[in-house]
Amino acid sequence: MMQCHRDQDALIPRPRGNLPRGCAAALVAITIGGVMLLSPERLFGWVAMAILTLTLGPLLHGLCLLAEEMLHHSDTRYRGRAVLSHMLPACGLGGKTLLAASLACLLLYLAGHPLPHKGQSWQLLLLVSVLYTLFKSLGVLGPSEVEVSDICERRKMNVAHGLAWSFYVGYLRLVLPCLEESIAKFRATHQANKDSWGRGSRKLLILVPLDANIAHKLEDEDDNIRFLDNLPNNEIDRAGIRGRVYKHSVYSVLDGHGKAHECVVEYATPLLTLYNMSHESSAGFGEPERREQVLLFFRTLQDILEHSLECRNRYKLILLNDEHENDPHFLSKAILRHLEQQKKEEFCLNPPPHQEMGRPIDNIPLVNGDWHCLEPMSTDPTLMFSLEKPLPLREPVEDTDCFYRES
Repeated sequence: MMQCHRDQDALIPRPRGNLPRGCAAALVAITIGGVMLLSPERLFGWVAMAILTLTLGPLLHGLCLLAEEMLHHSDTRYRGRAVLSHMLPACGLGGKTLLAASLACLLLYLAGHPLPHKGQSWQLLLLVSVLYTLFKSLGVLGPSEVEVSDICERRKMNVAHGLAWSFYVGYLRLVLPCLEESIAKFRATHQANKDSWGRGSRKLLILVPLDANIAHKLEDEDDNIRFLDNLPNNEIDRAGIRGRVYKHSVYSVLDGHGKAHECVVEYATPLLTLYNMSHESSAGFGEPERREQVLLFFRTLQDILEHSLECRNRYKLILLNDEHENDPHFLSKAILRHLEQQKKEEFCLNPPPHQEMGRPIDNIPLVNGDWHCLEPMSTDPTLMFSLEKPLPLREPVEDTDCFYRES
């Protein structure tokens, strides 16, 4: 089971960290240290000139963007909102950039001109800023793919983020709280399969294939998987639709010994959107982008469900690697691995009860030297109330004199 988790962690990309910022800070420290050793008297002037050059260029480019927005998009994109509060920050003319440029001008004024001739400083500053504006407009200084990806991930702007939230808000949050009740009704009407339902089978197994290629019938993917029946329908009034039907399918999965294991399993349906987008030329969404979005979808959905009280302990996400063409029973093996993992986690945390407690322990099986709970989580938590009136708090008693007399 640990190997399965390691393989899954090796596929899912982690959020990008702050290593680039640390490297940049180290480079700045090394450079400033070198300048202090060579020309300490001109350090502040050069730092001010560098900061002013870096900030004046984006400010000029922001003015170019502002001209486009004010002339052609002020009504359609900003709906007549204030220029200072909405349009200026959108064009990069925010307070941080203006503050940095102002501080650089003040520092340059106090430190004097770092170059031998006064005119050279302003000529170099103006030339670099104008060239920055040109190169930025032409895309030469545009953000790299890594920067764009980082911005989209931090601001939750990827296609995967929207699909994951839509899948949770519009489906999982509605059906998972009712899942246990639906399974109980199903087991009551299917007595023949009652003994094959383990603890892991009472969760919704959500399959997330990396290639986003979803089969509409699981038995078409693996002949060890057989459709059994549907759970009782859940009818919810949703978006003007009275009694909208939500349903889940129960499958019987055969292991290597021919034993059947019943479970509720389905694919993550938003992956169909990613798969269809990758086959539409107008979407500009190829296979590498699709794979990246599937992994981000899995990570985002996992984070959402881990913080959801309505869905806790009612689901299991299964990431399916797409490198299994030679194994016709890959899907059933993946499902059985997770069912076995859930089964092994059903252990009592406390030691078994003693015989003198009056509770028989003959029906508690011993597995690998550990006491195994049949239903460790089946009892709902209860609140205990006391009918006695609360007693007043005791006041502190001065016993200093007594202490000294005894000593």
